[in-house]
Amino acid sequence: MSFTLIKGSFHVLGYSPDGDSIRFKSKDASLWKKLSGPAVELNARGHAQLRIEAVDALETHYQGYCQPHKPARAAARYLLSHLGINEVVWNETQSIVVKAQDGTEGYILARSTESNRRPVAFVFAGETEERDGAEITLDESILKESLNYRLLDSGMAYPMYYNGLFSDLRKPLTKAVIHARTQGLGLWPYDKTTRGFSVSGLKAITEEVAILPKLFRRIVNYMGDGGKIDGFKEHLQKGCEPLVRIEQVHFTRLDAVVDVRGEKVRLAELPENLIFMDKVLCKKS
Repeated sequence: MSFTLIKGSFHVLGYSPDGDSIRFKSKDASLWKKLSGPAVELNARGHAQLRIEAVDALETHYQGYCQPHKPARAAARYLLSHLGINEVVWNETQSIVVKAQDGTEGYILARSTESNRRPVAFVFAGETEERDGAEITLDESILKESLNYRLLDSGMAYPMYYNGLFSDLRKPLTKAVIHARTQGLGLWPYDKTTRGFSVSGLKAITEEVAILPKLFRRIVNYMGDGGKIDGFKEHLQKGCEPLVRIEQVHFTRLDAVVDVRGEKVRLAELPENLIFMDKVLCKKS
């Protein structure tokens, strides 16, 4: 499990960070070429949008919608403060950072990019004695120092596993999730993902209950500014998102693990028991 270590700085000024979204500028831009997958997309400031591996934090501004404000904003504050980014000032709509102690030092461990050309990264604050560009074996002791692990262990984010994540890393991350949920930390007192929640309108999932953000995004995409949840299951079937139910080692799709009965929706599996696969693997039945 060798990962490339890339040193750099974290940036939020002029951006819309949340609990799992941050911009990163590498000290040596040539190191991006060491990652497999599509070339990293850099903006005019040389900043890359990271995809923080294995976590899915509550949405703060998805298509103009926010999940319950208190736990969603708590996750964003947690990430920024643990990266040393303080004195953050947002604009009036709380969507863009207009002032902050920006450009704090840190580093990432990454192996690849994803389809949107974001580095899939384990994120670390501060300095390291390892050289820039070194190949690092990411074991459990190093993993526990990452913001990825800390976000899950503190209950600030849901787990979101994709097929590129090694099982040796996924297992301690899952233990962190179980710890946070058992202790009622962070978002878990608000969570209704597997217990079920009523969707008579978007207010329930934007103001009242927390649910897995991937499911939140799919509901927002379907319902938009109005309409009913009727037909949501069929909508998911057309989207065809392949996944594996880990305990059963069962290849299936997102629509197969989402129950819709009337206005009530629930995920029939705990989030940490799902591995989402590349969409190219989807075969429609």
